[in-house]
Amino acid sequence: MSGQDFPTDEMRYDLLTQQALRGVIRSALQRANEADGLPGAHHFFITFKTRATGVSIPADLLDRYPDEITIVIQHQYWDLVPDEAGFSIVLQFSGQPKKLVVPYAAITRFYDPSVQFVLQFEPPFITEVEEDEPDPTDEDDDGPQDDGPKVVSLDQFRKK
Repeated sequence: MSGQDFPTDEMRYDLLTQQALRGVIRSALQRANEADGLPGAHHFFITFKTRATGVSIPADLLDRYPDEITIVIQHQYWDLVPDEAGFSIVLQFSGQPKKLVVPYAAITRFYDPSVQFVLQFEPPFITEVEEDEPDPTDEDDDGPQDDGPKVVSLDQFRKK
């Protein structure tokens, strides 16, 4: 190696590319909205970070999916409204309609299985909400609580 440093990508082409590819998602959702539904066999699996900036989902869904959720846009969806920054949609969860607002920047995966089209994105930077620190002078505090081992279900990742 010559010992030369590689130039810094001050244009951030990696981010520009991801922005452009997120535009593909926006265009696909706009087509679905304008065509009064998805054409042919097209349908979308959209995975996004539930705690990303700008995401708005009901609290019960956030409790069930504290990190990431995959939604399916196929037959039963209502009020799809794509715009420049993201989209809103009403989907049913356990028979109940729920409104979701999703910025394109929160999306980590877009998949249309009808044509095997996949876009994968770097997860957005998410700032953790800090919980209040316990007051060390509070005598009612029994100290840190151990809730036991953390169990993660892998069922959502298994092929069905």
